[in-house]
Amino acid sequence: MGESLTPRKRNISFTSLGKEETIPLHNFWASTGYSAGTKKLQLTRRQSGARLNENAAEGLEELDELANYEDFHTIDWLREMSRNRLRHRQITQGLRKTFLQKIRILHDACSGWLVVLLIGMAAGTCAGIIDIATKWLITLKMGVCTNKFWLDQESCCWLHEDQNSKIDNDSCAEWRSWAEILGGHRGHGASDYAVNYTAYVIIAMMFSTLAAVLVKNFAPYACGSGIPEVKTILSGFIIRGYLGKWTLLIKSVTSPLAVGSNLSLGKEGPLVHIASCCGNVFAHLFPKYGQNEAKKREVLSAAAAAGVSVAFGVPIGGVLFSLEEVSYYFPMKTLWRSFFCALTAAFVLRSVNPYGTAHFAMFYVTYNRPWLLFELVPFALLGVMGGLYGAGFVRANLFWCRFRKNSKLGKFPILEVMVITLITVLLSYPNPFTRMDASTVINELVQECGPTSHTNLCDYNVTRHYHGLNTTFVPASPSGGLGDGLKTALWQLALAFLFKCIITVFTFGMKIPTGLFIPSLAVGALMGRIVGIGVEQLVYTFPDNPMWKTDCQFSNGQSCITPGLYAMVGAAAALGGVTRMTVSLVVVMYELTGGLQYIVPLMLATMFSKWVGDALSGEGIYDGHIRLNGYPYLEQKREFTHTTLAADVMRPRPGEPPLKVIVQEGMTIYDLEELVKSNTLNGFPVLISNDSQRLMGFVCRKDLIVALENAHNRPEVTEDSPTYFTLHCPASVSELGNSNPVRLFNIVDLSPIAVSDHAPMETVVEIFAKLGNRQVLVTHNGKLLGIITKKDVLRHIAELEGEDPEKIMFD
Repeated sequence: MGESLTPRKRNISFTSLGKEETIPLHNFWASTGYSAGTKKLQLTRRQSGARLNENAAEGLEELDELANYEDFHTIDWLREMSRNRLRHRQITQGLRKTFLQKIRILHDACSGWLVVLLIGMAAGTCAGIIDIATKWLITLKMGVCTNKFWLDQESCCWLHEDQNSKIDNDSCAEWRSWAEILGGHRGHGASDYAVNYTAYVIIAMMFSTLAAVLVKNFAPYACGSGIPEVKTILSGFIIRGYLGKWTLLIKSVTSPLAVGSNLSLGKEGPLVHIASCCGNVFAHLFPKYGQNEAKKREVLSAAAAAGVSVAFGVPIGGVLFSLEEVSYYFPMKTLWRSFFCALTAAFVLRSVNPYGTAHFAMFYVTYNRPWLLFELVPFALLGVMGGLYGAGFVRANLFWCRFRKNSKLGKFPILEVMVITLITVLLSYPNPFTRMDASTVINELVQECGPTSHTNLCDYNVTRHYHGLNTTFVPASPSGGLGDGLKTALWQLALAFLFKCIITVFTFGMKIPTGLFIPSLAVGALMGRIVGIGVEQLVYTFPDNPMWKTDCQFSNGQSCITPGLYAMVGAAAALGGVTRMTVSLVVVMYELTGGLQYIVPLMLATMFSKWVGDALSGEGIYDGHIRLNGYPYLEQKREFTHTTLAADVMRPRPGEPPLKVIVQEGMTIYDLEELVKSNTLNGFPVLISNDSQRLMGFVCRKDLIVALENAHNRPEVTEDSPTYFTLHCPASVSELGNSNPVRLFNIVDLSPIAVSDHAPMETVVEIFAKLGNRQVLVTHNGKLLGIITKKDVLRHIAELEGEDPEKIMFD
């Protein structure tokens, strides 16, 4: 998955009729296009071929690495696990061990913990730098700190800022808007508004355009969220360069630019991709993980957990997110290492302190008023609304992305980014709830109104008299009729909600880093705050209603309803409706806000959101984009309920040419070369004979190419040289009188997965999902009938569901 390096020649030996020879490999690289930099080793087999000696074990590992997977192909999990067991036996075999061997064993045992430690530190550092840069770029559209231009608005006005009015504040003397800088005076007239508006639009356009140019020219894989592709890679798919160094660098630079342009996107999703890039880079420092695709994915699962951990400051939620939403293979040891990686990343992020507060949570809340039993009804309603929004968003976004992909619009990614940015900033500036970044708005919406709150959200008509004195008193949690400011805020909330719902559909999927966590949370928080104010006014207007009369009492204007809690629950419902997360989402929301006692409302809204979303669309946004891009991802959560058989899916189909096979004896070097050139299959079944059609084993295409290249480097081997795939040279080959037959038994998989032609496809799907193999052979009474690949299974499922099977493009 990393950068391509200049290949070195290898020495690989094949035993020919009792001889043990070492043959240099010179021309394999040009013929296959595969490149990797590794040490020179030798593959040797004992003359008997019965078992590997110590050098052979090391050599076989090298052969497997040499015959690596091509780009946009699926790995064979069983093969990779076997390679890892062989490597481990080679290290630990023998009773007497030297000091260096003991050091090597210790290093092998500790390498897993060491690599996740490095990944956690790198992910935390990257996230801290990105957070600080993002805050500065966001406020740069508004103005500049005169004394220290590198400070954002909050840091510049630290001693003067009212922490409870981040949206409507007038800033401080040290912070100057662009109208003040260009006009030289502080004012609020129409001309100043126009200057600030123009500067806001121009700077946002510059940020988004620069991000799009960098992505297109230097790292095309740095666009989008990255989570669908990371999820596909963790399932065993190869996308070379997607987790490379250039992708890491460009996505780290462009994510703050994209968020700073005020587009309806976030940096949290791209942080999962960035952390996975860190995992891939550090995995190559350890051969145990860098040279084994299955082991590497254990490291990438831990890296994904660290990505969510630093994205929101939620280490436990990050581990659960990796387990529930991203990872395909998640053994217990990966759980422990993911926990350690997320812990390390969170510790480093806390040391950087990008939020500038004493709290690690991004949206920390201070209220602890208990929720009431009757509130479960509006909480469930929020869950239903979140599910409706999520289903609608998934369908609309997939429709737009499909249109972009199949139309001329996809050829002009930079122009699309510029147009969407222009529309976004022109419509968002007049509304304070869309002018500021989504994280600030969410933090404002989940907070409680108090005596020092001066925003329109807390403008209630509350006046009380004490001890006969006409004294205005604002309680800790005021409640009353709607004030003029709150009425204005409700209109602004409704407009912001509609605007965010629509513009996010067109934003997600553009060719810049586009995260979806924060926009979904913002939509849900806007929706929840509106519902919360409505419930609060309902209770205030009808205080004697038996549903809340006993539990909800007003004392000096203090409310028992917390609209900020509804914003929190609404945010969880919207994000759950879009992504279909459940357990991990509840834990993430708890860690985000610190509201431990609100887990039950969060669970209720999340479940209703998932039920409604699944009923209307059936898949989350990430699974939808995986399907849209045609990736060979076999979802383990979905059940195969059809009644088809293996014979209905296998190839060759009726009317197709017969399956290309290898006979264990009787084929020449020329025959095998023509077989490889005539098709693009990933492997070939090995039969005992054409007459019997009995299955003997399976040979991977890449291994066969390596063997043929080695054979050509032997001067005594010609195109007419016979080959055999058995342990000992058969009599039919010896009788030919050719002294140079080539034995290819070493590359044969003698135990391929095979099923009967009457096996139900439900079983075959489970084999692919649980074992992770690339193909399954179909037999009848031991005779080969055909083959089923992962692509065949996915196309069959798509065809049964009424979809286009040709959309599955990769093996």
